[in-house]
Amino acid sequence: MSDKTFKALLVKENQDGSFSRSIEDKKISELPDHEVLIRVKYAGLNYKDALSASGHKGVTRKFPHTPGVDACGVVEHDSSGNFKEGEEVICTSYDLGMNTDGGFSEYIRVPAAWVVKLPPVLSLEESMVMGTAAYTAGLALYKMQQSGQIPELGEVVVTGASGGVGSMAVSILAKAGFEVIASSGKEDQYEFLKSIGAKRCVGREETDDESGKPLIKPKWAGGIDTVGGNTLATLLKACDRNGSIATCGLVASPKLETTVYPFILNGVNLLGVDSAETPMTIRQLIWDRLANEWKIDHLDKLKTITTLEEIPGWMDKILKGETVGRVVAKFN
Repeated sequence: MSDKTFKALLVKENQDGSFSRSIEDKKISELPDHEVLIRVKYAGLNYKDALSASGHKGVTRKFPHTPGVDACGVVEHDSSGNFKEGEEVICTSYDLGMNTDGGFSEYIRVPAAWVVKLPPVLSLEESMVMGTAAYTAGLALYKMQQSGQIPELGEVVVTGASGGVGSMAVSILAKAGFEVIASSGKEDQYEFLKSIGAKRCVGREETDDESGKPLIKPKWAGGIDTVGGNTLATLLKACDRNGSIATCGLVASPKLETTVYPFILNGVNLLGVDSAETPMTIRQLIWDRLANEWKIDHLDKLKTITTLEEIPGWMDKILKGETVGRVVAKFN
């Protein structure tokens, strides 16, 4: 292909140590030297993207950089031979948008090992409305089920329920037959959360026990936590016997202060969810379930479709906790 010019969001580090964002022209030759060239159709916004665009060196080490850990589109060229020209594909996680130029760009070039063929019953837009958020929630549920979590054990709590991963977790758990407690500090979103599958909603105080007790009366049979810190500790100490708590976020704190009592007295499982480096066999399995038995019926309620030019403004909003559901950039 000729050295085509295209638009991309570029984050630059300024001489004074600040960071700036702008939409600029790039050329295909400037993309990383990998096997699969994809013309991006949609890219989903994640909290990690906003951190990268703010210059967080724990996410992105070198600038200029194009963030975007979620992208989908059409294969333009593949030197590996794994994909056909024109094939619709998904690329999420791994190093995309972190230290490899990401999805907020009209083109990406990535390793073939990162690319998933779009399940035939999903549209490209649907795949990005779900994106890493739904994939993470689905992986959490998969791990919980592997550890014996079934609806008959009782209600499952989701923290940060109005956010990207949280809202997807509420929806997917409900689709899988679980009764869901949605925990959120946004009372104005309670009706929304019930409309996407929550049986009931509780405030943050319900999942933030400050009694100092190592165990408290069980409140749920399992949970998916996107918050971390004392919230995760509370989910563990209030979990009923043999339940599982899956942890996949740290918006409140990366620290966890707890005791061994939930584990050795109640048999509670603490499950780590790393969506970035999942083996491809499991990744394909999760996407197949998201496209079929776990497919969310109300994706329209969870999406905000925007443009590449508007993404920097949405990045500021997601850092302030002002977004609900999923924000997705659509490309021409």
